[in-house]
Formats: sequence, C-alpha cells, structure tokens
Amino acid sequence: MAKTQSTMVELGTVAPPFELMDVMSGRAVGRDDAAAERKGLLVMFLCVHCPYVKHIEEELARIGNEYADRIGVVAISSNDIVTHPEDAPEEMKKQAERLGFRFPYLYDETQEVAREYGAACTPDIFLFDGEMRLVYRGQIDDSRPRRGESGNDIPVTGKDLRAAMEAVIAGKRPDPNQRFSIGCNIKWKE
Repeated sequence: MAKTQSTMVELGTVAPPFELMDVMSGRAVGRDDAAAERKGLLVMFLCVHCPYVKHIEEELARIGNEYADRIGVVAISSNDIVTHPEDAPEEMKKQAERLGFRFPYLYDETQEVAREYGAACTPDIFLFDGEMRLVYRGQIDDSRPRRGESGNDIPVTGKDLRAAMEAVIAGKRPDPNQRFSIGCNIKWKE
C-alpha cells in the first residue's frame, strides 16, 4: 500500500469537462450531465482494491446517495487495469452494487480525466460549486484505516466533506482550512 497525499489543487479551479462510461448503466455521463439542476458537483476518484477506499466506501456511498438530489455526484476509477485487474469495470460494478451507489461510477480508461483534475490518490475528493469552481478538496474526515503508524480509531463520519457540501447547498463557501486526503497512489499506465 503506497501512501500518497492528494495534491490540494488550487481552490477556484474550474472543473474540467469529461465524458466517461458509467459501469452501471453502460451510458456515457458528462460533467454537465452530472451537475445539471443541482447546486454543485462532487467528483470522487476511487477504486476497488485500495484499503483507504475500503475504509470509507460505505460512508462515501451514504454521502453520495444522501446528497445526489442537491449536488451532482460521480465516482471515477482511473487505475491501470493491466497491472490492477481488480479495479476493472466489472469489479467496479460489483463494488457499486454491493454499496448501493445511486450515482454514476465512471471508468477513466485513458487516465486523462484523473490527470486533468490533478488526482493523485484513492480516495481523492473534489467538490465544485454551481459555477463549477473548486471549493473543497481533501479528506472526508480524520479517520484512517488501522494499518501502519498512520491509522487511528476515529470513526468514519464524513464530517469534513458533509460540512463542505452543506455550505455549497446553503450558497456559502466551505471553510478554506482543508486537510489533504491520504490513500493509495493512482496506478498510472507505463
């Protein structure tokens, strides 16, 4: 498990457009489709095998499902499936079904979307306001998996991400004092 921090992309950055295949529906989903008629957009870079994602995946599913009517939500997996076949679209679909995702889970085969967003790890979280400007990036909360010296016994609540989403819904700016996410590095193609 290679521990990697998110890059903390500059707040105010505009969400790059994308159009990727949803592993659940088989349909292409774009940035503007996901954000349509909502107060913002949550983009989560995830994968199937990462212990950091596994540690918070149930809470991410709850958050995504709870907020999907007010903030557009998409999850994206960009890992190289040649070196990590456990992150292939069919495995992503099983993960989404197991967790009850009600939002699109997109496969970024070329890894271009991850690069455009500055994603570095899984999970890597980006929250944009209604003008598609980055207002939050980083951790969902202070909980870490109990592996190695960085783990802890703090329960997974999603409090940091939830507070940021509530601010966006209320038309306010989230607290700019944000902490980076920690996870497995994105498995880039050679």
